[in-house]
Amino acid sequence: VQLVESGGGLVQPGASLRLSCAFSGRTFSTYSLGWFRQAPGQEREFVAAISRYTGSILYSTLYADSVKGRFSISRANAKDTLYLQMNNLKPEDTAVYSCAARDSAYGSRRVNDYHYWGQGTQVTVSS
Repeated sequence: VQLVESGGGLVQPGASLRLSCAFSGRTFSTYSLGWFRQAPGQEREFVAAISRYTGSILYSTLYADSVKGRFSISRANAKDTLYLQMNNLKPEDTAVYSCAARDSAYGSRRVNDYHYWGQGTQVTVSS
């Protein structure tokens, strides 16, 4: 499995960004997926996760309390792509954002539950 993130950049507080994660190598719809971030000098932390495709239009999602109501995770199975829509960005959201894939039905908040990782994309929120 290969994961490639894109969409990061430098934005002002209050702005929005949409991150993308292109998945290849296996059947995208069978994996649950997550977004994590890591700021300088800090441990990698959970941001959001989404379940794999189960035949329903509804997916199970998880969010960190710090991003709930501002960030939204989604997936496009026809495009093998995971997204993270980030609104009302704050300076404390500055980090390298990485996507991860898990060979399981549901996403997880735990780093060690994921089997595959992308290299990450930098998001900087600053005025």
